[in-house]
Amino acid sequence: MTMANTILKRNRTGVSRDPDMAKDMMKGAKHTIDGTDRAEFIEERLDLMRTSPPAATMPPPAHLDKVRSTLLLDKLGERLAFERTGVRLYDTLLLKYEATGGFPGGPSRADLEEIREDELSHFAMLEGIVGRFGGDPTAVTPSANLAAVESRGLGVAINDPRTSLAEGLHTILIAELADNDAWEQLIELVEQLGEEELADEFREALEDEQEHLARVRGWLAADLSARARAEQLTEATPGS
Repeated sequence: MTMANTILKRNRTGVSRDPDMAKDMMKGAKHTIDGTDRAEFIEERLDLMRTSPPAATMPPPAHLDKVRSTLLLDKLGERLAFERTGVRLYDTLLLKYEATGGFPGGPSRADLEEIREDELSHFAMLEGIVGRFGGDPTAVTPSANLAAVESRGLGVAINDPRTSLAEGLHTILIAELADNDAWEQLIELVEQLGEEELADEFREALEDEQEHLARVRGWLAADLSARARAEQLTEATPGS
C-alpha cells in the first residue's frame, strides 16, 4: 500500500510536541558546544583535507599499446560501476514489486524488467569498450570509486525492507538523474577526443536513460496524485 507511510502514527522525531524536553536537549547541546574548541576542530579538518592522499588512483592499464586516454578510462570505469549499480537497484525494485504488487499508474513487472535489461546491456557495452581501450573492466578507477561511495545511500534506501515500491522509485529517480548527466558528460569527452563512433554508441545509451527518467517521473507523479486524492477523500468523509 503506497500511502501507508503518510498515516499518522507514533513518531518521536519532532520537538514541538514536548517543549520542556526540547529545552533540556538544547541546554545539553549548548554545554557540549561550549566545551569544544571550534577553531581547533576546523584546523584539524583543514589539515586532513590538505594532507590526505587521494581516495583512489588510476590502476595500470591492462594493455599499454591500446591506451589513448587515461581520463577516458577513468570515466568509462565510472559509468561501468554505475550501470552495475543500476542493475542491482532494479533487481531490488523487482523484489519490492513481488512483495507488495504495483499501484495504479505505476510500473508493471515488465516495465521494471525492461529497464533492468537496458542497464545490463549498457554495462556489457562498457565492459567491452574498456577492454578495447586498454583498460581492465574489473579495476576500480578513481571516478568509479567516487560513484560507488555516492550511490551507497541509494542502495541502503532501496534495500530497506520498510520502503515501498513508490519510495524505491523515488530512490531510482536520483540514480536516473545522475545517470543522464553522466552520459551527457561522457559524450562530450569522447567528442573532444575525436571518438565520434563511440559518441554515437553513447548517444543511444543516453536515449535509453532519458526514457527511463521520463517513465520513473511519470510513475512517481501517478503515486503522488493518487495519495492526494485519497487524502482529500478521507477528509471529506464524515466521521473520518
